[in-house]
Amino acid sequence: MNKALLDILVCPVTKTPLTLSDDGTELISRVSGMAYPVRDGIPVLLETEARTLTADERLDGSK
Repeated sequence: MNKALLDILVCPVTKTPLTLSDDGTELISRVSGMAYPVRDGIPVLLETEARTLTADERLDGSK
């Protein structure tokens, strides 16, 4: 994912910054506890497409 794009994207729920997962398949919002998919290099920032982070994922800054 392009660094410049990542710098301007925010969580659609909380409007806080997102982080890219280690494997590059999700954009993570720790504040909202959601992970948004990245499909074919395109972020899907729809709440209905996001998955809820597990308790461990919320605490673990590596994912």
